Amino acid sequence: MVAITRVKESIHTPAEKAPEPDLGNEIIPKERYISKEFMQLEWDRMWSKVWLVGCREQEIAEVGDYITTDIGKESLLIVRGEDGKARTFYNVCNHRGNQVKFDQCGNSRTLQCAYHFWEYDLTGRLVNVPDEEDFHQGCPKDQLSLKAIKTETWGGFVWFNLNPDAEPLADYLGMIPKHLDPYHFENMAMVMNVTVNWDCNWKTAVDAFNEVYHVQCIHPELSYTIDDVDVQIDLYERHNRYLVPFKTYSPRLGEDLDEVPEALAEELAAIGMNADDFKGRVGEVRRAVQLYKRENADKLGYDYSEFNDDQLSDDYHYMIFPNITMNVMAESMMMFRQRPHESDPNKMYYDVQMFMTIPKGKPVPPLPDYEHVNHGERSLGLVLDQDSVNLPHVQKGMNSDAYKGLWISSQERRIRHMHKTLMDYVNGVYANDA
Repeated sequence: MVAITRVKESIHTPAEKAPEPDLGNEIIPKERYISKEFMQLEWDRMWSKVWLVGCREQEIAEVGDYITTDIGKESLLIVRGEDGKARTFYNVCNHRGNQVKFDQCGNSRTLQCAYHFWEYDLTGRLVNVPDEEDFHQGCPKDQLSLKAIKTETWGGFVWFNLNPDAEPLADYLGMIPKHLDPYHFENMAMVMNVTVNWDCNWKTAVDAFNEVYHVQCIHPELSYTIDDVDVQIDLYERHNRYLVPFKTYSPRLGEDLDEVPEALAEELAAIGMNADDFKGRVGEVRRAVQLYKRENADKLGYDYSEFNDDQLSDDYHYMIFPNITMNVMAESMMMFRQRPHESDPNKMYYDVQMFMTIPKGKPVPPLPDYEHVNHGERSLGLVLDQDSVNLPHVQKGMNSDAYKGLWISSQERRIRHMHKTLMDYVNGVYANDA
């Protein structure tokens, strides 16, 4: 396991606009969302070649802690070893193919298969075979030990890559650590961990969080707390972002508001500000929040020294290819991990995890209970509930004979950029790197 060293040359997240690549205007074929043949191409040429988030380091904090996670048809076992390293293995016993661990997490000093008690140590080495003498062909440990998967860490997360010849994680992430290290994800505490079965393709979900064009329709209440028009979009080699102004309101509402909207007033009250101070000058709220946080950092219990002023109010929203969405705020980060179904392109697994920076002097909360539910069995909050209701209808429409593919606007160009990266993998552009 390798940990990425923190970037030292600058402690601030770059805020400048990235150059705009020419991505064309072609329709994005719907087959990429509904075809089993394309789903297989994605697995063979992309999912098995890219770096993916496996778990939070906090989830395997102690020696012997393990967690299981799935990507496509594969079950993976991530373990904290005696030497403190995180390791990832294919979760399969080399005797009869049984999964070594069935549960979602636990702690054990050895990894014992429940079927015939074949036993592996925390490095994956086969250490015990009951009645070993009855295997006349022998039990060669080098052939029968658990198969290890390339594993590294960054940002408090354990990452894995199914390709044994994969490039280092630092090369894959590119500009991401320089941009996001100032948030110190490794010091954040996980406070929510839910997986939901969604009836849509994994890309349908990624797309929904890669544009704010739909906010005025699906999330009209957000118009009173964010600016969904003046959004900076930055497209990098594989990854992308947009910078969304928060603690403000949408220009779509028209002229300057006389009174602070109720939702925005609640956000001000949460940090100790009074909405009544901004009657007749609601347009000044965002800047006032930035100055207030800067001046009251000690009282609030946060260190804002590595942030620019906009980071104290806005959502620095990153998409790490292929399936990580990060809504990054000065004191928190909400992360979505969109995972493909093992066999059906019209289904996926939607992981929602929430992380908080704990104010100075406050206790770190225990890990939340993990939940895996079907759509509709529990609320994810108003905004995500609105998305979850809408996306199955998008997926069903994509299967219509009348629909040919995505007709993308400039506001939605993060989607086009994601597809450009996806097709680079499918077409072998990254074959030598991964």
